Amino acid sequence: MNSYLLARMSSPILDVRDVARLARIELTDVEAATFQSQLGRVLEYVEQLNALDVSSVEPTAHANPVFNVLRADEPKPGLDRTSALANAPHAANNLVIVTKVIE
Repeated sequence: MNSYLLARMSSPILDVRDVARLARIELTDVEAATFQSQLGRVLEYVEQLNALDVSSVEPTAHANPVFNVLRADEPKPGLDRTSALANAPHAANNLVIVTKVIE
């Protein structure tokens, strides 16, 4: 995070009431004061994280390795027509008859 954005976030310019207005959320005075102090603490923590040296840490998209756990896509025989139609609630002329949904 560059220093300009960090300085802007920690300044009084970032107002909870303004953010609430943009989100179309009404806040009471007590809620605004609570959220403003909570936001200040979050931004202080971000400043602490920003001070860490992470130059030797490899960038990652996920904290844990992500592997494709799906089985291989191999063609296999499917249901034969008779078995598939036997499971259908209504069938005629080797077709599954479905209930009309849209009029």
